Amino acid sequence: MSEVPQRESAEDRAESIRMIRDSAAGIAPRGGDRKRIRALRFREPGYDPAMLRQMGEQGWIGLRVPEERGGAGLGMSAFCALAEELGAALAPEPLVPAALSAALLAEAGAEEALAGLISGEALVLTAWQEAAGTLEAPGHAEAARLFIPQAAGASAFLVPVRENGALALRLLPREEAELLLEKTQDGGFYGTLNPRGGEVIARDVGEAMERALDEAALAAAAMLLGVMDQAFALTLEYLRTRHQFGKPIGSFQALQHRAADLKVQIALSRASIDAAAALLDRGAERAARRAAVSRAKARASDAAMLVTRQAIQLHGGIGYTDEADIGLYLRKAMVLANGFGPASLHRRRFAAEAREEEA
Repeated sequence: MSEVPQRESAEDRAESIRMIRDSAAGIAPRGGDRKRIRALRFREPGYDPAMLRQMGEQGWIGLRVPEERGGAGLGMSAFCALAEELGAALAPEPLVPAALSAALLAEAGAEEALAGLISGEALVLTAWQEAAGTLEAPGHAEAARLFIPQAAGASAFLVPVRENGALALRLLPREEAELLLEKTQDGGFYGTLNPRGGEVIARDVGEAMERALDEAALAAAAMLLGVMDQAFALTLEYLRTRHQFGKPIGSFQALQHRAADLKVQIALSRASIDAAAALLDRGAERAARRAAVSRAKARASDAAMLVTRQAIQLHGGIGYTDEADIGLYLRKAMVLANGFGPASLHRRRFAAEAREEEA
């Protein structure tokens, strides 16, 4: 999403974040409407278009878009707070992919497409990934674009391609696209796209693409934080209410130790995400931005998988059934942990940035 100079005081920033969390709680409360989540699973498009429009009306899709382009012009700390709340609600709506496209459309000056997207009336998705587990958008003209999230609901695609060595953007309408849909673990759909066709709407967008992907990765980390935090809250409630041998199982020291370890992982993830968001809000240089984002995404991906898997174990046998809601959090974590780069890839990028800084 576009780089917006942040001149808010700490008090103003905290107030903005509080208001965003309150707004999210009114539409997608923590814990979520899990009946809604189950009803949407594995049914195209995998989310509720009316809910996406409501998110657009709230200004969430354009939260990072500059005000002069029709957005809210807020910082990454605010966007991460919103993403965390939506993760805790298990919201299947593609807010982060939509915000990624909004940043690029704003950069391109594509006002009509941008207006439709940030209002929630249209869904433009960026088809950037050419291989599993990648972080870059190489833009090879003939390479298929893989793993486009929530592609079933897209009205158009942004396709990065190389022109004279520089990255350009094509806008490809859905009706002209060759698209193959597959189901994801959490009940959504991803697409594989043949990138041929479309109209070039912007050139020399390499830096903007890299920046937008970094911000999307950090937002995905924040969603993972919400997922693991809510899964942990449900697990604590289960430990308090489930009785064995005449007492709550949460009173057993071995389970208390396991829960304490999970709480530490959540706290470390939150600290790394907050630090990265604050760094981006201060306009960090490229190397510092990449390192901070990769540290946060790697930690959040690993922690979310640990917390949600342990949560299922701590629920006992019922946790392994599809009827148990705790399994929804593991499924969501599995998808988000690999989105915008898995932990292993972000660790390698963090190490590479650290080596460059030492050189």
